Amino acid sequence: MANIKKNDTVKVIAGKEKGKTGRVFKVLSDAGRVVVEKLNIVKKHQRPGAANRQGGIIEMEAPMNVSNVMLVCPRCNKPTRVAHSFAEGGEKARVCKKCGSTMDKV
Repeated sequence: MANIKKNDTVKVIAGKEKGKTGRVFKVLSDAGRVVVEKLNIVKKHQRPGAANRQGGIIEMEAPMNVSNVMLVCPRCNKPTRVAHSFAEGGEKARVCKKCGSTMDKV
């Protein structure tokens, strides 16, 4: 789960949204799922309450399994697997398997 973090750009590789890219909005590490902005939209029937006075049918992003998304390298702009290496300061960094550049801001 350490490969994908919030605000990463990912490409969906399986499911009804296959081929689309988006930014990770939330990571649910216990369940192994991620929420991607504007992808996997579902309709939820909401009852009126204190937070939502009107109620009705709302559209929201549903979580998808982390295995259905692949991290996109910011440098080569391709979906890639992730390797881990240690930076100069001794910090662990994510590295693109295709171009070899680091994906974390060191």
